[in-house]
Amino acid sequence: MRFSPALEEGRLLRRYKRFLADIETANGELMTLHCPNTGSMLNCMGEGGRVWFSRSNDPKRKLPGTWEISETPQGRLACVNTGRANGLVEEALRAGTIVELAGFTALRREVAYGDEGSRIDFRLEFEGAPAYVEVKSVTLGYPDSTTAAFPDAVSQRGAKHLRELATLARQGIRAVQLYCVNLTGIDAVRPAREIDAAYAEALQAAVAAGVEVLAYGTRLDAEGIVIDRRLPVLLTP
Repeated sequence: MRFSPALEEGRLLRRYKRFLADIETANGELMTLHCPNTGSMLNCMGEGGRVWFSRSNDPKRKLPGTWEISETPQGRLACVNTGRANGLVEEALRAGTIVELAGFTALRREVAYGDEGSRIDFRLEFEGAPAYVEVKSVTLGYPDSTTAAFPDAVSQRGAKHLRELATLARQGIRAVQLYCVNLTGIDAVRPAREIDAAYAEALQAAVAAGVEVLAYGTRLDAEGIVIDRRLPVLLTP
């Protein structure tokens, strides 16, 4: 995924009301950006830290740009625009980068399914049977650790998705939880039990039911992001 044009740089003044961020650009312009992230963004930002954003010329937009990347207090880069994850995964699926899901004959996005009124991120058609793939964007890192964690805030929606996947798996349908790790300097992923113990338990139950759990890391900078490597998932504390 290439940013065209390349992202502009600024520094963070504050994030507030969850979806708003005030920044100062490199040339001193003060801007309010859209922050497309519903999570806490724990350890992703610090006031005065570097940020990168995309600018919009759409006159119908209320805000002139979107916060895309943050430099974390640990010096890593995090793609804080969670809406990028599904596009990145689709690119990787079509390129065959996610080898465990290679060989599908058709791809559909946002397909309704389940008993709790969910929509799956991807339904992949394989010869004989489909696979349901739920994607989560991971940006939570900790100092002195190269293991990222998910979620960064209590996620009842995330636990619901795991329950839905577990139900599919028990019915003999292939179900996959895929973590897209949009954070540099990471070599493994784990559930953030210290933040959401219920989510961690739901993940363990999903695995016991037959849900596959995959994680892939990314390379990212102001010019683009690409999924480039498989990462281990550490399920036990």
